[in-house]
Amino acid sequence: MSELITSRKNPLLQQVKKLLSSRKEREETGLFVSDGTKLLQEAIRWWPGLHTVILSQNVEMEIPAGVREVRVPEDVMESISPMQAPQGALFLCRLPEKKAFTPKPGMLLLDGIQDPGNLGTILRTADALQIPVALLEGCADPYSHKVVRSSMGAVFRMEVVQTTWAAAEQACKEAGIPVGVTALDEKARDLRESPLNTMAVVIGSEGQGVRKEILQSAQNSLIIPMNPNCESLNAAIAAAIVMWQMKK
Repeated sequence: MSELITSRKNPLLQQVKKLLSSRKEREETGLFVSDGTKLLQEAIRWWPGLHTVILSQNVEMEIPAGVREVRVPEDVMESISPMQAPQGALFLCRLPEKKAFTPKPGMLLLDGIQDPGNLGTILRTADALQIPVALLEGCADPYSHKVVRSSMGAVFRMEVVQTTWAAAEQACKEAGIPVGVTALDEKARDLRESPLNTMAVVIGSEGQGVRKEILQSAQNSLIIPMNPNCESLNAAIAAAIVMWQMKK
């Protein structure tokens, strides 16, 4: 049974706005918001923590039993949706329980990937290629609506662990998994000549690359062969190349 909300000042709608704009709000409440009918279908299929669904009055969706269903007029949906052309669906999900980092050979460690589009694209590619991923310090929130959207719902289907470099380094050392970093230096080896499926490979931030402390302690420095006139690759593209090589 759905309920109708017509006031833009309704507490639920005000909460949606806060969750869309504030990582702190998401972490304190244990909830995040996503938008769109396609992503809602993914959440219904894969995410056990679907909490509340807000639909425009003209949108028809089969909502699971036990999930709060709210209907709003189209103008109200436009006032709360982050999309310029809303699809008529917003939904709240519970954040997953935080899990300890477990190192695995053939995994990615993301260092300071701040652009939501890049992070979402990396997660989407990792999901497609079944590559484990862990986020180190400085990454965008994987449960912001921009990351969820650019991941095309991959965050609903895969485990996204967040950890620190100190914890990841220690765990990899104890597990006997060497760490590789993508870097432009004289010692870097062509990644095609390296057994990436045995490593945990760090992809650095868009502007700064991999942090100095990680570069200094990693056992393997890797380079993607490319035109010497090109300075660097987009982080998501570099990650895709690394993941593809991991699967070979």
